[in-house]
Amino acid sequence: VMPENDAMSQIDLSNSRLLAPMTFRNGRTAPNRVWVAPMTNKASHPDGTLSDDEFGFLVARAAGGFGVVETCASHVTPDGQAWPGELAMYDDVHVPGWRRLAEAHRREGAILIGQAFHGGMRTLRGDGRPTPWSCSPSGADAPPDEAVREGTPEDFERVIAAFAAAARRLESAGVDGVELHGAHGYLLSQFQSAELNRRTDEWGGSLEHRARLIRRTMQATRAAVSDDFIVGVRLSPESSPSLPGIDLDETLQVARWMCDDGADFIHISLWDAEQMTTKRPGEHAARIFRDALPAQVPLITAGNIWTEDDALAQLDHGADAVALGRAAITNPDWPRHVVARGGTPKRPPVTSDELRARALGPVFVDYMRRWEGFVSD
Repeated sequence: VMPENDAMSQIDLSNSRLLAPMTFRNGRTAPNRVWVAPMTNKASHPDGTLSDDEFGFLVARAAGGFGVVETCASHVTPDGQAWPGELAMYDDVHVPGWRRLAEAHRREGAILIGQAFHGGMRTLRGDGRPTPWSCSPSGADAPPDEAVREGTPEDFERVIAAFAAAARRLESAGVDGVELHGAHGYLLSQFQSAELNRRTDEWGGSLEHRARLIRRTMQATRAAVSDDFIVGVRLSPESSPSLPGIDLDETLQVARWMCDDGADFIHISLWDAEQMTTKRPGEHAARIFRDALPAQVPLITAGNIWTEDDALAQLDHGADAVALGRAAITNPDWPRHVVARGGTPKRPPVTSDELRARALGPVFVDYMRRWEGFVSD
């Protein structure tokens, strides 16, 4: 059963901090503090234009009461694509799909944020595509199908301009904001990594140099759009298998710089939001970042949040909002069902029929089979 279109009007805002409005630094207000996290779904068309399946998935969550809905990572240049079926924002041909999404989210009362990224060394290969590039080249012993070209300053200037142009394109379509994807081992985070970035010029070495690309990208993006357009960034606080060489205190400094450069929110991806940080085992990332950042810049956390208690614990640690991934897949009306009505969230395993009833198209359903135990048939 799909969420009701008047979901927001049926939610009682009086009984939970999660359902209180949240204001971004630029003054825009989200109706509550529950977000749909950006999630890969491979459901869009080969040319990067929006599909009906991707549209249906996102709008169902807006109708289900989520205050902010983020799209999957969306490439800002043709060579930045990291998987098939990826939504794009690099060309005006993509604007009608974004406008369609924006209009639908506005009708539901939700904020729509497009996540902008470039895959860097993790972009698609083959079929005549160019060799992936990043901060540093692959090693001499890397097989040909894993080769990575060392990016040039011309590459960097081109991609900075592409991020800014993509944000301008989204604003023209009526989208509420953009999130720069500086996490999970894609281009902007590859430069931040002390292990992946082996450059010795002004784009590598010290943290100031390794953060140059993401800072320049934030500055250019902020300058390309109006003050009303929300601009934020997602960061990985510490190293993970997909992103080695990330230090907690360095990420804190990057987050501060992002605020200096115009960020309206900071989104930290924790994978498991219950866990304390690796570098400071007695401290939670949300508290560390909240204490380090300007009070007017909201902090969003994500990572295996399922229940209302899970979400409230993040607010207690210092987060201003929470972003749900898999819980938003199985519970498209999570804010209304779990928080407003005290229901129990649906957890995996779920059948493919159940997922289709929750507005997942067949490609997205098949993609969820990569999560062990998620799809039961």
